[in-house]
Amino acid sequence: MPDTVRQLDPRRWKALIFIALAQLMVVLDATIVNIALPSAQADLGISDGNRQWVITAYALAFGGLLLFGGRVADLWGRKRAFLIGLVGFAVASALGGIASNTGMLLGARALQGIFGALLAPAALSLLAVLFTEAKERAKAFGIFGAIAGGGAAIGLFLGGVLTEYLDWRWTFFVNIPFAAVAAAGAVFVIREPEGSRNPSRLDIPGVILASLGLVSLVYGFTRAESDGWGAGITIGLFVGAVVLLAAFVTVESRVKNPLLPLRVVLDRNRGGVYLALGLAVIGMFGLFLFLTYYLQVVKGYTPVTTGLAFLPMVAGMITGSTQIGARLMTRVPARLLMGPGFLVASIGLLILTQLSAGSSYPALILPGLVLMGLGMGTAFMPAMSLATHGVQPRDAGVASAMVNTSQQVGGAIGTALLNTVAASATTAYATSHVASATTPASVQALKLNAMMHGTSTAIWWAFGILLLSSVIAFTLVNAGRQGGPQAGSGDGEAALEDAIPVMAH
Repeated sequence: MPDTVRQLDPRRWKALIFIALAQLMVVLDATIVNIALPSAQADLGISDGNRQWVITAYALAFGGLLLFGGRVADLWGRKRAFLIGLVGFAVASALGGIASNTGMLLGARALQGIFGALLAPAALSLLAVLFTEAKERAKAFGIFGAIAGGGAAIGLFLGGVLTEYLDWRWTFFVNIPFAAVAAAGAVFVIREPEGSRNPSRLDIPGVILASLGLVSLVYGFTRAESDGWGAGITIGLFVGAVVLLAAFVTVESRVKNPLLPLRVVLDRNRGGVYLALGLAVIGMFGLFLFLTYYLQVVKGYTPVTTGLAFLPMVAGMITGSTQIGARLMTRVPARLLMGPGFLVASIGLLILTQLSAGSSYPALILPGLVLMGLGMGTAFMPAMSLATHGVQPRDAGVASAMVNTSQQVGGAIGTALLNTVAASATTAYATSHVASATTPASVQALKLNAMMHGTSTAIWWAFGILLLSSVIAFTLVNAGRQGGPQAGSGDGEAALEDAIPVMAH
């Protein structure tokens, strides 16, 4: 233990500030542009058909290249990858802010996704190799987990403020000062531990198969949302994704230096975390999507007011992550935080299934949001810490990339799946009640009631998915408490044999 203590970087807490700032920038970008999209569409004359590509271009590049980005971070070094990702993301954001046509904006969004895929796993893996002492790791991941969970909601608020009071272009320009401060801090403060790189040659076949497979999967859900689940192109993309990813697994089991060492995902605890997180994000993104639409269209909230309405959820996430998760992680097994956390979040969604056109924000929406945030914050922190537990430090980048991959794919699935569920339920309700709509007023009422029925149905689905996430956390995750004996973590022993400090979960 004394050897481990001597290896702790004395500047690690300062480094956390800049790592967290970079993570906040990446997470914000997932939602901040959504609020600005209508204004950008009108300003640049983007067609309705191309509008979705402002979101999809980022999602495809980000989701498809995350594993590659994580492996590059292991190869180049996390600090170098972190800096390149920050600079590239800032340049791409500047290009988006000055975009004069559709093509330029879509190209900037894709470029943001490429550099985000390098930056996100580099940030998380830096955290994993800098904080190896149990109690400190709990605090650091508590902060990081709160940012990862609450950043998307903050993005809705910030996007509304910038769009309403400045211009949609500032939703891109705002990334530049974030990146500049984080990069300056990284240069002067962050010091990557020696001996944690993976100098092995890059697995090019694995890179190609993983990237194409993930792009095909994410794009398949995107097309399912617009063209339907039975459309030929949708089915073709899903079949292609299965074939490509199956080929990827086969290649990874045979090559000497795999892009994704299968030991990273076959570990029971890490596999359970990746699956539970991916499912939980489906529910969270579904809530953002439908509640944002409900507040603005049904309740008539402005973009800024809509953003403010989500802040109690952010407060709940911060409380759950830093005050519950971080304090209890050294005392109880991770599953006893993740399982109950996702369960509490699902109760928040259960409350929100009762939404109607006349629902009160303080009486119904507020408690639902607070419970959602509290539960997700409590679960996110131990989940993100456990996801990099026991891996050899040279695999920390790709293990971190898997966390982001599960979240990104979960977000894409959630948006497409729940949109489709809502649309089907809305149509079915309208069809079954159309005979009663005999006056203009009753037609308007039918439209509103049908939309609310669709929204409620989609939130019911999100509730069920979060329940499933809780069950997975309870059953698959069997790691002991932080700093205590661990179950099912063979990689940790390998790391000890390498005389490199093991990263406690």
